[in-house]
Amino acid sequence: MKRISAITLLLIGLGACQPSASPDEYNAKAADPAFLHDCATQLTNVIIHDIFKPPVASRIYGYTYLAAYEALRPAYPAYQPLMGRLNKSKPAPAPSPNSEYCFPLASLKAFLTVGRALTFSEDMWNEFDARLAPRLKDLRVPDDVYERSMAYGEQVAKHILTYASTDHYKETRGFRYTVTNKPGTWVPTPPTYAEACEPQWNTVRTFTLDSAQQFRCPPPARYDLGKSSSFWKLTEEVYLIGKNLSDEQRRIAYFWDDNAFVTNVRGHVMFASKKMTPAGHWVAIATTLAKQKKLTMIQSAELYALTSIALFDAFVACWDEKYRSVRIRPETVINANIDPHWRPFLETPPFPEYVSGHSAISAAAGTVIVNRLGNMAFVDSTEHPFGHGVQTFASVDEAYRQVSLSRVYGGIHYRDGVDEGTRQGEHVGQWVVQKLLPSVVAAR
Repeated sequence: MKRISAITLLLIGLGACQPSASPDEYNAKAADPAFLHDCATQLTNVIIHDIFKPPVASRIYGYTYLAAYEALRPAYPAYQPLMGRLNKSKPAPAPSPNSEYCFPLASLKAFLTVGRALTFSEDMWNEFDARLAPRLKDLRVPDDVYERSMAYGEQVAKHILTYASTDHYKETRGFRYTVTNKPGTWVPTPPTYAEACEPQWNTVRTFTLDSAQQFRCPPPARYDLGKSSSFWKLTEEVYLIGKNLSDEQRRIAYFWDDNAFVTNVRGHVMFASKKMTPAGHWVAIATTLAKQKKLTMIQSAELYALTSIALFDAFVACWDEKYRSVRIRPETVINANIDPHWRPFLETPPFPEYVSGHSAISAAAGTVIVNRLGNMAFVDSTEHPFGHGVQTFASVDEAYRQVSLSRVYGGIHYRDGVDEGTRQGEHVGQWVVQKLLPSVVAAR
């Protein structure tokens, strides 16, 4: 509550003693989508700094963008509410009738309040507030409108946080997975042999899915070390690709690494690097495309909200399969049965292999983005600051399909794991569109 109160006092104080602009002037300036895009970048920076696990990061994005959208939407009657239609949700509070608001300000307030509440690094948010303050002051919103708008944004934020508090997330904290050591099942992998990540994620409430099992994948190839078995052929493919990686395959694998906490081993020295999560990469792609398409603030808010909802639901669906099949990683099989010295190009993440999470969430996000914006060409410089380069894609679906290939090139997934993950993600994305965007709205 202290964090929420601090930002309330800061933002309300900015409106004091300013010569007022007209409603048309301040609403037009406040609805600059750059405000929302800058908030998006800041949220990702905080998530990277705080090292949230990929599924948890998707939850933060989901609730934060939901708050931003719901606080902005009353100014745009053509846009339908999401709260009240998401699983076990109640409609967001309505603004007071016959009162003047600056809803873009309310949206920023809701975003920042939820973003702060779900992350840790208060100093980073305080620094961002200090940079944002003069920009908001320049809007010259009348004091009463400013305070009313901030109060409404906080009201929406509290409603979203109450909704978040009932999603069973807290109940999954501290749960530890017990390795069974049954043949063909997952065990921790080098170099850190970390515990299994989020083994109860399939119990967290989804936004739109009827259940975590709604788009259940077919069983993976049966564990069989016979040289003619499907499983052995899948394993051998990963091994041979890893032994003969081309420069292009290395570049693709590294471009989509998106490992939030990479372990670097140099002789006897081990240190970690913080990087983007898979969800953060696709939120950044949404930012890139929103700017490229010159979307308005409400169009951007809708895109962020729908993309984040798809990311979150795809993580739940994928994690449900991971801890049902509990499939062994290629690195473990190859080291035990082919080459004890083989290492994948990418660090194997600490959870079961089937299906590929990056494939599933990328396809889900990509499917939603294509529905809203079309299958656009774009340049992705998301992880250039982290040394991963820049890449041009002819279409969004080319990008998410390359994600799947990258996991095979990286040596951390079998071919059927990425193919089925992509299919599952596409189903989730299509479902989000079908559930939240009836044809009359999709044609808007």
